[in-house]
Amino acid sequence: MMVSISRCLQCVVVAMAMLLSTPVIAAPPADLEARIDAAIRERGVPGMAVAIVEQGKVVHASGHGVRRLGSPEPVDADTLFQTGSTGKAITTAALAVLVDEGRIGWDDRVTKHLPGFQMHDPWVTREITIRDLLVHRSGLGLGAGDLMFVPRSSRSRADTVHALRYIKPATSFRSGYAYDNVLYVVAGQLIEEVTGKDWETFVRERVLVPAGMRSSTTDEADHFANPNRVQPHARMDGGFRGLGTQEVLDERHGLGRNGAPAGGLSSSANDMGRWLAIQLRHGLLPGEPAGGRRLFSEAASREMWTPQVLRPIARFPDPVTDATPQYSAYALGWGVRDYRGAKIIEHGGAVFGVQAMVVLLPEQDVGFSLQVNSEDGEVLLGMMFELLDHYLDASRRDWVADFSAFKEARNASRLEAAAHVTVERNADSRPSLAPEGYAGGYADPWYGPIEIRHEGSRLRIDFRQTPGMVGTLEHWQYDTFRTVWDDSTIEPAYVTFALDAAGAVDRITMKAVSPLADFSYDYQDLAITPLPGE
Repeated sequence: MMVSISRCLQCVVVAMAMLLSTPVIAAPPADLEARIDAAIRERGVPGMAVAIVEQGKVVHASGHGVRRLGSPEPVDADTLFQTGSTGKAITTAALAVLVDEGRIGWDDRVTKHLPGFQMHDPWVTREITIRDLLVHRSGLGLGAGDLMFVPRSSRSRADTVHALRYIKPATSFRSGYAYDNVLYVVAGQLIEEVTGKDWETFVRERVLVPAGMRSSTTDEADHFANPNRVQPHARMDGGFRGLGTQEVLDERHGLGRNGAPAGGLSSSANDMGRWLAIQLRHGLLPGEPAGGRRLFSEAASREMWTPQVLRPIARFPDPVTDATPQYSAYALGWGVRDYRGAKIIEHGGAVFGVQAMVVLLPEQDVGFSLQVNSEDGEVLLGMMFELLDHYLDASRRDWVADFSAFKEARNASRLEAAAHVTVERNADSRPSLAPEGYAGGYADPWYGPIEIRHEGSRLRIDFRQTPGMVGTLEHWQYDTFRTVWDDSTIEPAYVTFALDAAGAVDRITMKAVSPLADFSYDYQDLAITPLPGE
């Protein structure tokens, strides 16, 4: 009798342990599709795709709205969206494959595999590791070097990596966090040097194909060959980009091929579901039993999710203050933060006119992705927190409305500051030189050649390694001009000429006009000087 009781107690203990160790999963919200349809309709978002994974299985994949305003073609679960910086985790996974094969190590010095690689500081050149390339602690400033591939570029990836040596650091090495893209370009070039295959080919063959991500693309040609893809959209007629009515953009603008390892992947809801499942299964491929085939090892999975550098936390104002994390860090291609006591693995991404968000709740064994073909991030963030609340059993809340109110208040504040700049302008001032005095050949050490031409009564500026980045310089005040780009989707900039003692142009500085400009328009980092003999 005692033996039977003991066995029963043991069974109860085992059962209780199993219950405690197995996350209790709620199904997706019953009205999820209706909620998404309402959110994109209310905020004027053309289309959206959503994937949800629970316990390693895709439980929801859907498309909503249209691929292009004015056209009837719907977004479905196989529609391609550019995924922007969420693809940094894909580049990291490609490196993990090489780590698992013993061909590289996370803490290998970059110069071991790229002997000609240089940073601005020789000591940093010697010490920087593959891990450092991925975690935004190099000392480079926010978005440093992005104009080498934003909004497009004619330069090669190898040339982009070579130019990195001319970008001056903003802080000391490993002293803090500043998000960049250019070091993921270096990671992409390193993959090519190690494997003999470019980033596009290696990622397709060794990540996308094994993962079963059949519609995802790494190459522009493959992206544009698929008719089931979204068109990008942005608000362009409200004074600054991001304000006004939604417009269709040229889909070939946004990111040069050289920048693809930082954000050049395109994917669909169905494929993102497979990617989420692989992440939650720590590298085990979808449908594989324990001990089955893997994309990368469990050890690599732990490395990719382990925080490496703290991210500064700025408390969100009302009405979104509850979204403020208690901690926030960056791992290898992923952000790590908390929400309502739960650990969140996440990353956002944007290529002009398209945005994405990928979120994992490891302790709940849940992941989801959200993609929109516009720049209305309040919908992405709002739906992200609504899904988080659902899976964390919190009260339902209209986060889309709250993030919309936050965005509108922030934009109003920035527009007020921009209006003050206009009021302070001395419109009666005159430039120091005749138009031809500003014309000539110029260059920035890392960007390269910039030409200013005197054509008739106009000054024209041409960023020579960015196809189509050509515009007119209109006088603003004194020796400052404002760009009016032929391509109106490019952020306008103030261009200020400084003269030497002889009255000739000595240097040029630039800064974005819009207080809402994306950080990738890093005009302020340019140090433009006349070419010798000009």
